[in-house]
Amino acid sequence: MQTLEIVMIVVAVAVLAGLGWVYYQHQRSRRLRTHFGPEYERTVYEAGSRRRAESILAEREAHLKKLEIRPLASSERDRFETEWKLCQSHFVNDPARAVREADSLVTEIMRTRGYPTGDTDERSGNISAAYPNVARSYREACETLVHYDQGNASTEDLRRAMISYRELFDELLGAEREELQRAS
Repeated sequence: MQTLEIVMIVVAVAVLAGLGWVYYQHQRSRRLRTHFGPEYERTVYEAGSRRRAESILAEREAHLKKLEIRPLASSERDRFETEWKLCQSHFVNDPARAVREADSLVTEIMRTRGYPTGDTDERSGNISAAYPNVARSYREACETLVHYDQGNASTEDLRRAMISYRELFDELLGAEREELQRAS
């Protein structure tokens, strides 16, 4: 083989490898954008770049896959549904208490299922990977509690927070659908 033929083969291999890499990155971006939905754009905005955001989102997915998340037993599900009804009943007389109870109940469900629940940021990251469609409303609900403590949240804000917690509550209790998705 002559030097020119070797150079052309090396260049061809490099071009094919480059095209393969571009295709892989495109598919990865598309998959992450599809899975995370609105969380994708929020993370891109916060991270300042698509590449950094995708790295963060991929890390969240990888972290979630390492966790041993389990579905709730029917008795646990029934108990949590009863506790939610009690929590909701407190809203009329004490909205802030009801929202705090909703936050605690969601955290307890997560802990029971096997999610780490150390702090709000950790919970938010896990929620964004497992339930990206409710992650934004969960964050807003958590922020509402902070604003309430500062005297900057209305009863309407607390009502919206309660609805947000209910959305996540429903997702966490709907474990059969999640288990089917994780298995496929």
